[in-house]
Amino acid sequence: MWSKSSRIAPCAKTTIKHRLLVDALQLLHAENERIARSRIRFDATEPRALLRSVLEEFLAVDAQRATALRVFAAYYARGLTDPVLAEAFLPAEQPLEQLVADLIAAAQADGHTAPGLDPWREADLLVSGAVGLGSDVLHGRRTLDEVRRTLDYHLDKIFAGDRRTVR
Repeated sequence: MWSKSSRIAPCAKTTIKHRLLVDALQLLHAENERIARSRIRFDATEPRALLRSVLEEFLAVDAQRATALRVFAAYYARGLTDPVLAEAFLPAEQPLEQLVADLIAAAQADGHTAPGLDPWREADLLVSGAVGLGSDVLHGRRTLDEVRRTLDYHLDKIFAGDRRTVR
């Protein structure tokens, strides 16, 4: 039975709802990227500081980022059983990891990193680590200061070849 206020078939409602979820996720990604770009100051002479700023975007350092991380966690959970949503949430090309890998590779080419690094592997570890540690901050398992110290520890190892950037 259809009510007067609802003339759309149930399966069409599900499709519309699903499309709205995917569209909202894409808008959230775009808005978070815009906000992050406004916060991160690009300085090619300080690759460690630039990379640290990028990683800070994965941490709940303010209300906006905490809310975004919670929403992304909800999308992630739903994406585990929804392949279309998962594709929108976790694109195959891995743009965040690629950005971090590119930053590490550029620093490596300029002699700012420890020798012998694989930028992609380092980026993979840094992004997944920052995301996981950021979730721990949301859950209260770790403090923001503890997480920052852990990220700094790993950045110090990456930039060990550059005496200017090691804290």
